[in-house]
Amino acid sequence: MKKSPPNAGAPALASKLQPYVDNHSMAGAVFLVADKEGVLDLGAVGWADIEARKPMRDDTVFWIASMTKPVTAAALMMLMDEGRVNVGDPVEKYIPGFSGLQVLQADGTLVPPSHPVLVREILSHTSGMRFLNSTDRQIIDCVPLKTSVEHALLEPLLFDPGTRFLYSNEGTDAAGRIIEIVTDMPYEQFLQDRLFSPLGMRDTTFWPNPGQLARLARTYTAKKGGGLEETTTIHLTYPLDTPARYPAPGGGLFSTARDVCRFCQMLLHEGTFDGRTYLSKASHRRMTVKQTGPEIADAYGFGMSASDGSSYGHGGALKTSMTVDRGQVRVFLVQQAGDWPVGNPGADFDAEARRIYLKMEPETAGITVGTQPPAPARNEG
Repeated sequence: MKKSPPNAGAPALASKLQPYVDNHSMAGAVFLVADKEGVLDLGAVGWADIEARKPMRDDTVFWIASMTKPVTAAALMMLMDEGRVNVGDPVEKYIPGFSGLQVLQADGTLVPPSHPVLVREILSHTSGMRFLNSTDRQIIDCVPLKTSVEHALLEPLLFDPGTRFLYSNEGTDAAGRIIEIVTDMPYEQFLQDRLFSPLGMRDTTFWPNPGQLARLARTYTAKKGGGLEETTTIHLTYPLDTPARYPAPGGGLFSTARDVCRFCQMLLHEGTFDGRTYLSKASHRRMTVKQTGPEIADAYGFGMSASDGSSYGHGGALKTSMTVDRGQVRVFLVQQAGDWPVGNPGADFDAEARRIYLKMEPETAGITVGTQPPAPARNEG
């Protein structure tokens, strides 16, 4: 990867974000823009910890609620490329508990599904498995992944597999469990050995060390009447400054903008990065292009939400986003719960980055802070 050049565009990008800090709409953010060769801009605005007056830095650590989805999908695609998993297989081939699942009907009755849940359906969030709530997470964060999946299988499917889209961390947990069964390795160890370490993602972990905790951004939400307050959210079941007891594929992990960028650059290069191949071209397409038919309008590729072959990304509950768009990677990290009280800093950053580096004037360009409606809340974690 080429050496990062001076941040020629960073002042312009920061100027789009600083007003949100000044009007107490957000505590702070880290932003990054890269191309196939390396990082073009990396900057930070505002505070990682308001009370301690600790500023955001370009190496601030974030709890990224959604990053486990694409990395889990990538790991499973690696096993697909090795012939050890097939996305057309019934999940029960790997996890026998799936053989007894029933579908909940509108009248409260239970009926067998029209076909067994397939691996492709847990990856595309069309399995019928529900989204775990905070009470569930308080239970399953305290148990190994095997037990977590067994807990999820106590509930019926909400619809017939393959007929609807429902964002499901239960399905992603099942994908992680398949990785454990097929490799006879802990889920988190496989990710570390096969993805994080080879990609040079040195700050990406399920258990932050003391040095990472010292760089951790606190979580804030907007108060009624204005201002910010430190908070926990329904997506967190333990304080961020204490490690999770167990890793959760449908939960989150700790990482930095540079680490997120390295994963996205691997996808930007269609599965190959720094001379090493992680995914075949076919698996890269499965990751990034919608894998369901036109009858399911709102659906994902196997890990990254997809609009077309040149633009895809993933967003998380605490306002994190990773985007690959027309040969460019854009990462925006904010530790913020709930909707933005004023405007949308992520959209402003994205518009300015597109204007500067893609020489494109997006539809959102020129919108000033305070005139842009908040983005709709997304049920992701």
